[in-house]
Amino acid sequence: MFRRFAATAMMIVLCAAMVFAGGSGEETTAESSGRPVLRVAMECGYAPYNWTQPTDANGAVPIADSNDYAFGYDVMMAKLIAEKLGYDLQIVKLDWDSLVPAVLSGTVDCAIAGQSITQERLQMVDFTEPYYYASIICLVNEGSPYENAKGVQDLRGATCTSQLGTVWYDVCLPQIPDANILPAQESAPAMLVALNSGRVDLVCTDMPTGQAALIAYPQMRLLDFSGSDDDFQVSQEEINIGISVRKGNTELLDGINSVLETLTVDDFNRMMDEAIAVQPLAQ
Repeated sequence: MFRRFAATAMMIVLCAAMVFAGGSGEETTAESSGRPVLRVAMECGYAPYNWTQPTDANGAVPIADSNDYAFGYDVMMAKLIAEKLGYDLQIVKLDWDSLVPAVLSGTVDCAIAGQSITQERLQMVDFTEPYYYASIICLVNEGSPYENAKGVQDLRGATCTSQLGTVWYDVCLPQIPDANILPAQESAPAMLVALNSGRVDLVCTDMPTGQAALIAYPQMRLLDFSGSDDDFQVSQEEINIGISVRKGNTELLDGINSVLETLTVDDFNRMMDEAIAVQPLAQ
């Protein structure tokens, strides 16, 4: 999840629409418990970070205004934060491009959705300390002429794509020499379908998404150039994944950070491994 946010006029309009629709930013309270509700936005369609499922298996959480449930690494993290801070948890399913506007307007309290902590986003929202660190990889199909690539230069001339509005598409793919970069895909699942169907030679994504893809598509092969002299060149901000909150909401920001500081990188990896192990085979 190295996904980037473009501050376009369309998003500003969307943000304003959310405000007028009733996103006051005021804290809501659960009728059953009397505790405040933490409203957390995510796509609910981006395994292993988050996905939609029909039951509460494995501890999945109901999605607001839906008969479905959400689970995945982001839900696991949201549950932990809500429990430690004394909130009831509400998962709000939104499209990727709606996440930051929803935080801006106060429609939700935060977004836990695999967002990289970029300078573009920091101009609009505040971010917690990272709650995951992920390296960038490529996926190819078994038998691909690029299957044994040892670095970015070995991908020369590949037909490729990735998800719209991501560092994978905007920053990484242009580093492949003579790449034939096709239009970006609307979602990570669509990106994987493009590779599975043979429309592209490779896709670029992050390690957790790649590991999850190998379960759904066992014929795919993962290319990891990390530690080599020919890896994708990205900044630290593009590999640090944080939780976004409305600017000035220091109480929530500090609260979430107080939970995150009790966790280690090993804890993050263990939780991610658990999410990958129970993800649906197709999202």
